This record gives sequence, C-alpha cells and structure tokens, in this order.
Amino acid sequence: MIEQIRALKGEFSFETYFSLSCQNCPDVVQALNLMAVLNPNIRHVAIDGALFQAEVDERQIMAVPSVYLNGVNFGQGRMGLEEILAKLDTSGIEKAAEKISAKDAFDVLVVGGGPAGSSAAIYAARKGIRTGVAAERFGGQVLDTMSIENFISVQETEGPKLASALEAHVRQYDVDIMNLQRASRLIPAKNAGDLHEIRFESGASLKSKTLILATGARWREMGVPGEQQYKAKGVCFCPHCDGPLFKGKRVAVIGGGNSGVEAAIDLAGIVSHVTLLEFDSKLRADAVLQRKLYSLPNVDVITSALTSEVKGDGQKVTGLAYKDRDSGEFKTIDLEGIFVQIGLLPNTDWLKGTVELTPRGEIIVDARGETSLPGVFAAGDVTTVPYKQIVIAVGEGAKASLSAFDHLIRTSAPA
Repeated sequence: MIEQIRALKGEFSFETYFSLSCQNCPDVVQALNLMAVLNPNIRHVAIDGALFQAEVDERQIMAVPSVYLNGVNFGQGRMGLEEILAKLDTSGIEKAAEKISAKDAFDVLVVGGGPAGSSAAIYAARKGIRTGVAAERFGGQVLDTMSIENFISVQETEGPKLASALEAHVRQYDVDIMNLQRASRLIPAKNAGDLHEIRFESGASLKSKTLILATGARWREMGVPGEQQYKAKGVCFCPHCDGPLFKGKRVAVIGGGNSGVEAAIDLAGIVSHVTLLEFDSKLRADAVLQRKLYSLPNVDVITSALTSEVKGDGQKVTGLAYKDRDSGEFKTIDLEGIFVQIGLLPNTDWLKGTVELTPRGEIIVDARGETSLPGVFAAGDVTTVPYKQIVIAVGEGAKASLSAFDHLIRTSAPA
C-alpha cells in the first residue's frame, strides 16, 4: 500500500471537513495525512466544520466527513486508506480481484467483518482449518456506534475502538482477511461435497466448503419523497457525526426508540430546537431516556406522526411534512436538518432467490445458525435471531462457526 501511494502521479489537494464528535472522521483524516507524508504531490487540509460555520454554509456541507479533491467533492462518510486508494487507482481494484480469485478454496469463508463475523473467524481459525473473511469494511455497523456501555466485561467503550480490537483479535490467528469486498451473489453447491461460491462487486470470487453469512444491517430509510435528493444535504443518519454542523439550527429526529431519543437528547445540547416524531402513539425508548428527554426545554415530541415528505429548496432541507394519524391532517415543520433513527435493514438484497428470507429480508436460521442451504450458516443482525445487540452477535458468530466445523467433520475431511 505504501508503494502504491508513492507511485500515484499528479497533484492531489485534499480538504476534509470533520467534527470532533464524529467517530468516522479520524480514519479519513489520518489516512489522508499518511498519504501526504508519503507522497510530496499530495496535500491535505483538515477543517473543523464547527469552527468554520460560514465556510460550511457557503459550501453547503451538511454531513461529515466530507472530502474534496482539487476543489471537487471526492466522497462522504467513513473511508479507510484502502478505499481512498481504490478510488484514486482503479487499476488496483482489478489487480486485487485477480489475486483474490486465484486463492484456494476455504474450509470456512465468513462474509462480513462485524462482531458476528469476527467471532466466527476466530472460532474457525482456532480449529486449525482454512479460514477466510471477506468484508466490505471491517467492524461493520459498530463503526457507526458512539458509546457502548452494555458489552459485558467492558464497562464503556466506543464503536471504532471496539471494531479495532475485534480486527486485532482476528489477526492474531491464521485468517485470510480481504477488505473492500462487497458480496453480490451466492452460487450454492449443486451436490454434496461441491463448493459454494461467493462473487463480489469488485469482480473477485471465492469458493468454500462452508459459508457463514454475517453481512449485518444498515440504517433504515423513510422512503418518502425528497429523502434521496437531500441525503447529506440535511437528511442525516448519524447525530454524533453531523450534529455539530447544525449548531443553532432547527432539526427533527424521526423515531421514538432508544436510538431516536438518545439522538434527540444529544442534539438538544447543540442545536436551537429539536422536534422528535414517532409513528406510534407513544415513545418506545427506555423510561430513563424518556424522563431525560421530557426535561429538556428545547425539545418537542409529536406522536402518531407519519412522515410524508422532505422539503427543500433544491440545495438543502427546508422542512418536513407529516400526517397526524389521529386527525388525518397534514402538517409542515420548518427546519434545517432531519436525523433518521428508525431501525435497521438486513443486508440481504444479494441473497434473494438463494437462501430462505423473511418478508423483512432477514436470513431464516435454526438453533444452530444453519440456513435453508446445507453448509451455509448465518449470524448477527442479518438473521432472524431477536434483539440486535453486539453481545448477541458475538455469541451467534461463535455458534455458527462451531456448527460449520461440525458440518465439515460430518461431511468431509477439513484441509
């Protein structure tokens, strides 16, 4: 990677807008700093958006990290060094795909690098069998979690810190880790003893005797007019990352569960006013969070509210329309930001037509973590296992891995 950075030709002037409370920003800032150190043609300026509000407003930056290259938007959101390099040097993607496709078949191939995938890889590697992990980004949804206070034996930590610890633990074992690999298709084994195949968007493909699917989940979207148009232009999903950009402004939080109420509490200390909208007739958050929320003077709570449209001026969000489910009346709120906190969707679009899924898209698993396909297991937030928690995902990953090993010793001799 160092040689690839040094070999980049041309002039690269990067600017990164960040916030100090953003857990996604450090990876981007430090990756670009490293590149600037290694290559004299690369320059990087990191800008605290909360301190340069006029500049942020002028460039209409409403999400961090926002990266500009030579004055043109380069990307938004978490990007590691590998991902930045892949965007700058497209030939590197093809070379990496060819290298991956040439690998021998695995005994266990884990698809996904979150808590479930990490746990599955460790348990498989400890059995002494050929283990691989292919992940779009190591750490998964944990990277977008700020404070973690319910991971047993760890009193308090942060998502990126836990993700780093998970990866370090996996790397202690003989595990082949392949990053920036987004799965696009599962080709099941046709007969007993045949290999399963996973194809990736990069063009790479891998084969394995058993699979553990741990692709996790992503933020659920509202699915209303204007949402896609104003993403990162006022429609946000991470209050910790983007909250400081809305200092002194009016925002809404969609969702009355724990994540929504926590977001509203955090934002109330930054913005001028928060309106929380909940579809149900009452909030679903823990009582202690609700008490805190209702004690805040700059927060309004609206229940039985169905968000119907995100309004904007073509450049940024200007308001939100919702339907009062009790009266049937449509109402509008003037604001500058909308934080969507309505749960998660499983990352299973690529699995439709192969393994059995629920109507919500979750992979159906039995008590052993096995799917409808023999030799294919699943674990974590992507499955039907209730209660999407990190500690549960870790346990389910271990279970799926032990089940995969049991399947191997009953059907074939592991390499």
